[in-house]
Amino acid sequence: MRIDVHAHAWSSDYLDLLEGFGRSDVVAYRQLGAGVTDDELATRFAMLDAVGIDLQVLTATPLSPHFEDEATAVAAARKVNDDYAALVGRHPDRFRAIASLPLPHIDASLAELDRAISDLGMLGACITTSVLGRSIADAQFEPLYRELNRRQSVLSVHPAGHGAHSPLITEHQLTWSIGAPVEDTVAAMQLILKGIPSRFPDIKIIIPHFGGLLPLTLERIDQHVAWEAPGTPEKPSLAAQRLWYDTVGHDHVPALRAAVETFGADRLLFGTDFPFQPGEFFATTVDYIKRAGLPERDVEAILDRNAAEFFGIAE
Repeated sequence: MRIDVHAHAWSSDYLDLLEGFGRSDVVAYRQLGAGVTDDELATRFAMLDAVGIDLQVLTATPLSPHFEDEATAVAAARKVNDDYAALVGRHPDRFRAIASLPLPHIDASLAELDRAISDLGMLGACITTSVLGRSIADAQFEPLYRELNRRQSVLSVHPAGHGAHSPLITEHQLTWSIGAPVEDTVAAMQLILKGIPSRFPDIKIIIPHFGGLLPLTLERIDQHVAWEAPGTPEKPSLAAQRLWYDTVGHDHVPALRAAVETFGADRLLFGTDFPFQPGEFFATTVDYIKRAGLPERDVEAILDRNAAEFFGIAE
């Protein structure tokens, strides 16, 4: 079963709500083809069918309901989760969803997580690589990780789109081209240095884009933490094996091969980043895995087996 673990959808009502709450970046997401009208969904389903994708797992990131005001965050989180539940209800053969939470408000987030999983049937929670400038490895988020661990649930991480809060990225037109994988790397390493993967081993954590720089830097990181972060609870290269990584690699076969060699094919989950690889680029999300020269068993696992087993979804 071919499941796309990295896909997005936003209703116009949700985008309107975010704009009303003061989000200034919403306009860029309106014309991407990620809406939920019948016409937009028909176009999406045709694209999925053309490359053999059976099901998409949806997250609202990076348009997450993260606001300093708790009532605002709760209203936005409930809206997008209700939207997703309705969409899955209309098309249960094409979609599943992961819940958005009203972070950084932990009690409200725990309540919404319970509603989303228990009442709406969602598969877990999603979070951006930072939350209003806060590290996701901050101690304030540990109650959320404790609950996800108790539920043996999923945590899907996605770039926040803030260039790791570095003006050297954001002020030089690099926010998404290199800023996103930098954010992935920083978030993964912050979790690892705080021991989140080992202390909460029953959370299934997905890091996007092959974990950013991790496939290229794990040996360097192992050597450096001995003196730079001596309190790290386990070697980062071991902790990295506790995580999963999606295959959004923008048709770059060497990156895919590096990830397979670093993490193993069993740790890779197929993803497209719909709608951000439009037109002819969408087909490459599947094709480049097929032409990477990997063993056929690895290609089959990455495209058609790993995600179904990860989420416990059967045809």
